[in-house]
Amino acid sequence: MESKLSDYFSNVEDPRVKGRCLHLLSDILLISVLTYLTGGSDYQDMPLFGKGRREEFKDLLALPNGVPSADTFERVFKKLKSESVQSCLEHYGKEILSGLSEKQIVLDGKKMKGVSPRSKGNSGLYILNAWVSENRFCIGQVKVEEKSNEITAIPQVLSSLDIEEAVVSIDAIGTQTKIAEQIVEQGGHYFLSVKGNQQGLLEDLEHAFKVDKGLKFIQEVESDHGRIENRQCSILPAKAFLLEENLLAWRNVSTLIKIDAGREIKGILHQETRYYISDETLSKPSYYLSLSRGHWGIENQLHWHLDVTFGEDDCRARTGNAPLNLSTLRKFALQLLTNQTDKLSLKKRQYKAALDVGYLKKIINF
Repeated sequence: MESKLSDYFSNVEDPRVKGRCLHLLSDILLISVLTYLTGGSDYQDMPLFGKGRREEFKDLLALPNGVPSADTFERVFKKLKSESVQSCLEHYGKEILSGLSEKQIVLDGKKMKGVSPRSKGNSGLYILNAWVSENRFCIGQVKVEEKSNEITAIPQVLSSLDIEEAVVSIDAIGTQTKIAEQIVEQGGHYFLSVKGNQQGLLEDLEHAFKVDKGLKFIQEVESDHGRIENRQCSILPAKAFLLEENLLAWRNVSTLIKIDAGREIKGILHQETRYYISDETLSKPSYYLSLSRGHWGIENQLHWHLDVTFGEDDCRARTGNAPLNLSTLRKFALQLLTNQTDKLSLKKRQYKAALDVGYLKKIINF
């Protein structure tokens, strides 16, 4: 049986001094998620929701001393331990997913521009997300420390997940021999993008596909708003074409993948070639093409919605644990909206939830 929204927050650790708090932590967390579900985006919107919907949610919100102020929301989210808030998302994920076996787990980072809009690199807040492609669900995240990069954060995320028999896909920055080794050691499979940061391996793949075109699969042409796309995936056995040094360096490497993607937009042709390696031995190019498409789903199904639907890039929460905590709650709200079975877009679901209390209660199983 699916839990109620309040159940997910029951184990979040309250960092405040007991006996000196006017407002319940559960009320603060519930109002925050409900605010995001109805299109709100900042601390000022949270008390507005609480005051505007207090009567309709009197059986959910205790509010012993009225609705918390915007300053209260800000103070609490600065202090809340990010790991504790993250546990809510993990609790929810366990209800949706029976396990990660045979799933595609996408690891990719996203910078919250609003935290430090003029900074470059990882200054401000850069979050590495773990995304289950098939279920469109974020199952983990790690803050990438300043003056660092995703290479240091990826092992942390992997260690926190049970990836046995799952496929982990990572962009080129994570294509490292130690990361491939860790994935295999944990019982998973890898699908890694190969670019210039692994120049020797890239040249090896390019030469292999010049010598042999490989087994091919051509995807059907798609047409959408004047756009025509064509994708061709070719594969080769690694043992027959990779140099010995690369075969030894990359644990269990078995398949070389080349994807040629072409897009024709208003008569102009745009072409791109991408290379990957995998430890799996399936002789179906269509399978690897689906992994490639599944990997990029994190951009338009998670990162895009966080920015456009929830306005994450405009959020100016910058201090303490607030930026990471608020990002976690946005992902929670995104998943709740995604799980609805109607034909509305996510933005329209937000709008309907703002207008229709019954619809909002349905979203949170209340």
